[in-house]
Amino acid sequence: QAQFVESGGGLVQSGGSLKLSCATSGFSLDYYSIGWFRQAPGKGREGVSTISYNDRKTYYLDSVKGRFTMSKDAANHTMYLEMNDLKPEDTAIYYCAADLGNRHRIYPPGLITEWDYWGQGTQVTVSS
Repeated sequence: QAQFVESGGGLVQSGGSLKLSCATSGFSLDYYSIGWFRQAPGKGREGVSTISYNDRKTYYLDSVKGRFTMSKDAANHTMYLEMNDLKPEDTAIYYCAADLGNRHRIYPPGLITEWDYWGQGTQVTVSS
């Protein structure tokens, strides 16, 4: 059974930084697409950054390009989202997820509904 435990969220001032972690178990980060998503109050969930199983295909939401960096440490079963120059519009609950239904998928799924395992979420609040 796949499990995800997120940490690293919190309150930060505009322009500040946070690094989110997602400790996983029950599957290998080297076999499946993984990603970070967020949901702001009153809005739908959106993909922030996703990466294919072999790291060859990566995706970043336009509004976070150049500020956020996704990475993974497969040996320690942990994925990360480093967030710099945070803005109030980045305020949301952040979730890690994996597409465990498709091993060795070349491109990460483009639809939210294709991601089948999710963490519980961690709150990120950016004050102006």
